[in-house]
Amino acid sequence: MIVIAAIVIGAALGWRRAGKLGGNTRDRIQYAAVHAIVLAAVGVLATVLIDRAI
Repeated sequence: MIVIAAIVIGAALGWRRAGKLGGNTRDRIQYAAVHAIVLAAVGVLATVLIDRAI
């Protein structure tokens, strides 16, 4: 669940950030994808660390 939430939040943040920078739709999609991938990786790491701690 952490990974799914991270993907959604990352995509939303990337879309918003590209919009603030004046990007067109392609820029927004690219920013959303990159932010989603990065936050998904962080989410996987958090999931593994939580699982190992329990």
